[in-house]
Amino acid sequence: MPDTSNALSAALARVGDRWSLLVVDALIDGPQRFGDLQTTLPGIATNVLAQRLRHLETNRVLMAVPYSRRPVRYSYELTEAGRDLGGAVRLLAQWSADHGGGQANTPTHPACGTALVARWWCPTCDRLSESGPSEVVWV
Repeated sequence: MPDTSNALSAALARVGDRWSLLVVDALIDGPQRFGDLQTTLPGIATNVLAQRLRHLETNRVLMAVPYSRRPVRYSYELTEAGRDLGGAVRLLAQWSADHGGGQANTPTHPACGTALVARWWCPTCDRLSESGPSEVVWV
């Protein structure tokens, strides 16, 4: 089995810490301004939020879109890479909820309201893996 620690270390270096993951989670549903993020993330210091936003922008997880020139103010939204990370963040939250770590914001099917389930799928064969990650070969 290949050593995935390098990829995981690189991912952690790009993401940073828990505040960064919470910022990504807050932006999954759409763009927010700085003040909105402060309200969404109670307990985060202004300087820490600014630092995390800069770090995530530098690592192309989110982008700052100016909405005012004087003074310059920004709205923050996830990039494609950030949206991909958002899916992983939501899966991590669901894992925590499933194992006694509170409640998660579970995505639901819009037609019937049933909670969606993440599954392993092969895009080449267009088939689901029946036994999940245990059937998957890591290369």
